[in-house]
Amino acid sequence: MRVNARTSRIRHILVCTAVAANAICAGGVYSFPLIAPALVERLKLSQPQLTTIALAGMAAQYPFAAIVGKAIDRYGPWSCALAACVLNSLGFGLFAREIAQTPADGAHVSAGTFHMLVLYFGMIGLATVCSYFGLVFAATKTFPQYIGIASGTSMSIFGLSPLFLSLVASRYFTAPDETLDAARFFTFMATLTGVVHFISTLIFYANPVPHQEAPDSAPDSRSVDAESLGAEEEQEPLLADRTPKPKDPVSVHIVAVEEPTHGSTLDLFRDPYFWILCLWMLLVAGSAEMVISNLGSIVLALPAASAASASANVATQVRLLSFFNTASRLLIGPLADVLAPVASYLDGVWAFSRRRHASRVVFVVATALVLAATYAWLVLAVRTQEAVWPLSVGTGIAYGATFTVLPGIMSSIWGLPNLGRNFGIISYAAFVGTPVFSYLYALVAARHVAPGETACTGVQCWRATFSIGAATSLLACGAGVVLWRRWRHRV
Repeated sequence: MRVNARTSRIRHILVCTAVAANAICAGGVYSFPLIAPALVERLKLSQPQLTTIALAGMAAQYPFAAIVGKAIDRYGPWSCALAACVLNSLGFGLFAREIAQTPADGAHVSAGTFHMLVLYFGMIGLATVCSYFGLVFAATKTFPQYIGIASGTSMSIFGLSPLFLSLVASRYFTAPDETLDAARFFTFMATLTGVVHFISTLIFYANPVPHQEAPDSAPDSRSVDAESLGAEEEQEPLLADRTPKPKDPVSVHIVAVEEPTHGSTLDLFRDPYFWILCLWMLLVAGSAEMVISNLGSIVLALPAASAASASANVATQVRLLSFFNTASRLLIGPLADVLAPVASYLDGVWAFSRRRHASRVVFVVATALVLAATYAWLVLAVRTQEAVWPLSVGTGIAYGATFTVLPGIMSSIWGLPNLGRNFGIISYAAFVGTPVFSYLYALVAARHVAPGETACTGVQCWRATFSIGAATSLLACGAGVVLWRRWRHRV
């Protein structure tokens, strides 16, 4: 028995180490703001071309998300770690070769080179989703009773990746008063990500996650009506009922709720509230990823208020966004587990084993409000490069919170066994939202480029974009309120 416990502990340590290693080096696609100035300087790329390359990396994370999720449900995280190993090595390596082969003193880059850069960065984006899904579901399916902590911790390390990579890029691949050596940096990334993901593949394959199934006998739990169970909470907006109630000594601390549906993909599509969650995801993740992809050009559109170089100011904003993305994932996961624990099967009944203080859907509403306030502040008050920090902070918090609370909500509503598939499907919402917001930004910026210039300068480059973003974030907040009214007693 002691040997089994020791073996289990070693397996958990190996899995956690692999998850952390994958996460810390998997955020290369978010390093695009660091290399954007180098691409403009060396390849003479325009803003629409930069946006297209960045968008290829961001949007490529989503078309195969459902397939990646299904592969995890069926084969395990090792399959996605192996795919990430191959795609990262090829994507970063070929991108670096394309830059290195382009003359530094040439004119505008050829159409063929531009298309190759789009393809290679798309490969990096696809590798990112393989790595991300593999590490998140390796963590959550290994520790299903602590899904908030597992997802929050693994995602927080992933969120820390751009900060770590920006420090590496600034220290080892950027000469004083020069832009980043993008070719050398991406060659390093090809080696790092390939080696780390190959080792993680072996660890995940040797330590498969336990298979989760809904029990065959859950007496009467399917017939539990969520509205009637939470009738006493009707007058508490956003918070659970705090009034003490007498409890049966036999069932103390157990509150039965409506169990997940465990349905097919078609059943998922028939749920109208799934589409409301998709709308929220489209508006929140889409606009946030637009900021992440274009943060460099957003900063460079403004004048500097200090003697710091533009590259240093961009790197600072990338680090801020990465830090708060990480911090929100690290803090909101455990906070959600404390305030709104997920239900589980207790003696055949789907129920909460601990007292709830709030619904997890509160975080959905709060995330949209943070983005709305952030975008409004940018439009109204930001006029220098150094003052962009509220955008980096607010976007990092909102983006990190989005992907931290979703696994717990989706597993509570539609079940844990198909969580990978369902998470992949809802990721398509961001696949739609990211191009919409990104090209909105690019087209607005292109309209305000001065004659003879290649880049836009001034607040007019993005004022209209973020005014629209503030309005759509308020719409997402409304969608979150609708979901809270429906699900507040279940999750």
